[in-house]
Amino acid sequence: MADSQSTPSQFEVHDASVLAHAREVIDASPSLRLVQQEVVNAVRRNEIWRGEECLNLLAPEAPTSPVVRRLLSSEIGTRAAEGHIGAVQRWFVGTRYIDEVESLCVELLKKVFHSNYADHRLIASMLGNLTVYTALTQPGDTVMSIPQPTGGHSANREIGPAGIRGLRICDVPLDPVTLDVDLDAFAETARREQPKIVALGASMTLFPFPIREISEIIAPWGGKVFFDGAHQLGLIGGGQFQDPLGEGAAVMTGSAGKTFSGPQSGIIVWNDPELTAPIANTIFPVIAATHQVNRVAALAAAAAEFLAFGTEYMAKIVSNAQHLAGALSEQGIRVLGADRGYTRTHQVILDVHEFGNGMEVARKLEEANIITNKNLIPGDRPEDWDRPSGLRIGTTEVTRYGMGDAEMETIAGLIGDVLSGRRAASAVKADAIALRRAFPDLHFCFEAPDSL
Repeated sequence: MADSQSTPSQFEVHDASVLAHAREVIDASPSLRLVQQEVVNAVRRNEIWRGEECLNLLAPEAPTSPVVRRLLSSEIGTRAAEGHIGAVQRWFVGTRYIDEVESLCVELLKKVFHSNYADHRLIASMLGNLTVYTALTQPGDTVMSIPQPTGGHSANREIGPAGIRGLRICDVPLDPVTLDVDLDAFAETARREQPKIVALGASMTLFPFPIREISEIIAPWGGKVFFDGAHQLGLIGGGQFQDPLGEGAAVMTGSAGKTFSGPQSGIIVWNDPELTAPIANTIFPVIAATHQVNRVAALAAAAAEFLAFGTEYMAKIVSNAQHLAGALSEQGIRVLGADRGYTRTHQVILDVHEFGNGMEVARKLEEANIITNKNLIPGDRPEDWDRPSGLRIGTTEVTRYGMGDAEMETIAGLIGDVLSGRRAASAVKADAIALRRAFPDLHFCFEAPDSL
């Protein structure tokens, strides 16, 4: 058996010093019960710091409602339910109430996204991308997707599901300044390469894509548009972004844990009945077997809340993003998309190269309890991933806690103080904590019942 302890010659992808500290804690503890308590303590420390004392501006995160959180720890999460909904399709008996939960989830998702079909079993949105590539392509097929320095995500590139499927990947040409698809260049490339799928998905996304035009260009050879809405999913459901399925996309995937503000989960929706068998049969039994029924229950509850509050919630997210972007620009920070109103999503993208690089700036802001993330922007190279020129921020969490225009002005001022060096991070930190604590209550959700 291999030695579980790290040695100088052992390759480790994780930070060796962090793992070494964990080993020291385990080895020094007189009891495994105390080791378990260390885990609990770390969770609690994160809950206090990230949950109560930080201004969270991470675009991929959103706080879940009290009902969603309770369902994630519910008894149903100990139950297995392999197969499709219905007694005959299940591998196990005893799933009558699980069928109720899962069918409610499916029908609620259809309502949110105005789709004919939806599936609830993907535990992560990346698996939705893998589902699409497995169901709709064969190894060796050509697909087109957005490269990473202009906003694309690894899910649709060589190092992600598209590459694992053995697909040949070509770039969707984007204007490096506006981040718009260059339709003339796209048409030329697409007609030459004849991609089976064009994947429109971006982790840095400010404005809608020309889905209808792209669909028309690739239609002659049966090409399909796949919209990876990981970040925009809530905005789409809330009517604040484009409607990919309505504009010609064959299938849409996304993450429930971002703007949709549900549990960490993948969602996939489509309209064409001919896609149902290949998609469903890829999800089960290829990608998902037991699929965390507590997560499905939480997803259904989040979808019900979204139908009740999503339109107002998503509109406020976008309004806050636009207001924050303008306020940051007034602080002397370069904001992408300034000539177009900055953004049509929850995201604001900053070029912070004059203040260091994206990693250095994010770390400085972290010292002030302002949480953001480094990001590649046009002009960066893929190898600049660790130290890119950009910073990505989002307004989902601060919006759900009830913040508005005035608070966006305040947050921009705090960021400007840190980047310009006008104030020490410790002084800004005190203000960030005070602002966060002034908004303790979640909005755009139902009150939790006394018991579940």
